[in-house]
Amino acid sequence: MAADRTSTTTQHVWTRLYPAGVGETPEIHDASTAHAWNARVEAAPSQIAVTYRGRRFTAADIDREAEALAAGFLSRGLQKSNIVGIYLQNVPQFAVALLAAWKIGVVPLVLNPMYRGRELRALIDDSAASALICDEADLGQVRETLTGGSLTWVLITDDDEYDRDPSDLTGDAQTAAVRESETTPAEATPAESGIAVYSWGPFLASKRTDAPDHRTELLPGLDDAALLTYTSGTTGPAKGAVGTHRNVLAVARSYGDWLNLDEGDVMLAIAPLFHITGAVACAATSLIFPITLDFIGRVNADKIVAAIRDDKVTVTIGSITVYNALLEHESATAEDLQSIRYLYSGGAPVPPATVERFRNRFGHYIHNIYGMTETASAVIGVPPNTEAPVDPATDTLAIGVPFPGLEARIVDIADGTVITDSSAGELELRGPQITPGYLGKPEANEAAFDEGWLRTGDVGVMDAAGWIYLVDRIKDQINASGYKVWPREVEDVLYEHPAVLEAAVVGQPDDYRGETVVAYVSLRTGQDVSAEELIAFAKERLAAYKYPRTVHVMSDLPKTHTGKIQRRLLRDSGREAASDR
Repeated sequence: MAADRTSTTTQHVWTRLYPAGVGETPEIHDASTAHAWNARVEAAPSQIAVTYRGRRFTAADIDREAEALAAGFLSRGLQKSNIVGIYLQNVPQFAVALLAAWKIGVVPLVLNPMYRGRELRALIDDSAASALICDEADLGQVRETLTGGSLTWVLITDDDEYDRDPSDLTGDAQTAAVRESETTPAEATPAESGIAVYSWGPFLASKRTDAPDHRTELLPGLDDAALLTYTSGTTGPAKGAVGTHRNVLAVARSYGDWLNLDEGDVMLAIAPLFHITGAVACAATSLIFPITLDFIGRVNADKIVAAIRDDKVTVTIGSITVYNALLEHESATAEDLQSIRYLYSGGAPVPPATVERFRNRFGHYIHNIYGMTETASAVIGVPPNTEAPVDPATDTLAIGVPFPGLEARIVDIADGTVITDSSAGELELRGPQITPGYLGKPEANEAAFDEGWLRTGDVGVMDAAGWIYLVDRIKDQINASGYKVWPREVEDVLYEHPAVLEAAVVGQPDDYRGETVVAYVSLRTGQDVSAEELIAFAKERLAAYKYPRTVHVMSDLPKTHTGKIQRRLLRDSGREAASDR
């Protein structure tokens, strides 16, 4: 049933499900993320804020590094609202760079360090970033790719920078040598003198002091930009979503209160910090709450298990592929994860079958969480110590309820009227977490927003209690013989088979049906099952028009750099194969 266009769903019914002590609006008491961090440092300077490779860094240690880097930024002419790219894996330098930028109103642009060539150049050019922080190993390709554009200087570092005692983070001006990059003569022009290159240690050495200088006159405000994060570009050219300090604080404060984070908690940095989930739900939340942010560099199952066990990790957030990797780990046990309070998974749908497998093996429930680049990460989640219900119509696990301050509604995809029953439609969101828009993209802003409501592009259902269930992406709907098929419903059935590790379902052109359902799966270690068996398994559990007519068993499914399965690549490759026949 649909209502008129201006109405909304019943507001705040979902607050009845909130954890104790969590209010209806986010608790934003600070004027910016920098103010929030400075307040933490002043309140407890000796509190452990970051750990890395067994090294423990206090809030005061990290603050000195951030102040030194901020001073270095200023010495190189960076001003408020200028953009600096952070092109790193999950290492302490990432947190230091975020804080340094926030302290002087500079905007961090988070960049996937696996981007290369045109992919990287497009984002630097679009953002007009003038500086970049990267690993020394990436310097050659950075210079080759970015010379001649907006970039004027690069700060290089490496994984070993903070693999030393905090007392060794000292230096003097004599060691602060700066080296200019070489410029390829064939590419140089009189207006392009090359990219200056600085090394992290010497660059910060001359700026480190025992008494950090909180530059209050440069601190940003709530509505200033705090983060620039580009969409994945799966539906067109990537767009830079501007996250304000209000956006970031609204998410970080809500998520930290949601988990009741306090001194003694340890957040493991699993989600890539170059992704919005890692940058905000993990890093920003950990930095403004009195907890420890545990870095392990590029993640793998061995590192994750060791960190949880040895560093007494209490909370973390990562994609479902991370939890699949732990399920595939031969020696990991429930005892290794005994320090965990809460596990959260975002970025991709979580099949109910995977949640049950994980709990049966490790004794921990994986809580769903949902967010987008445009929402500054997590804005809908399953409350702690609560099991998400399953939609009886689709067997879909709920992604949660809206966080404090967020409004949510489901609208009819065809005419935009608000749906007031439990029918499916497009999920729209509004609140202090939502980006004010895309950088330099007025047409994209007009398409994405409706009177402050963000059109998510996700098909969802909201029940009477406020639980939200994601059906699928609108663009992924399959039309088989006139019937609508949502890939996720088929995938969840395939996940129920004990041999299936991962599954992706797409539509492929079909002369008879228009489109036909095709599945791609990878199998668990040591398991063996034929495509015919999987087709029969799905056929027993789905309507005749929904079960896959073809199943491809693969060693691994293509994924984004953040672990999300790329249906688009599978769909495109299948269509190319069909056109060749």
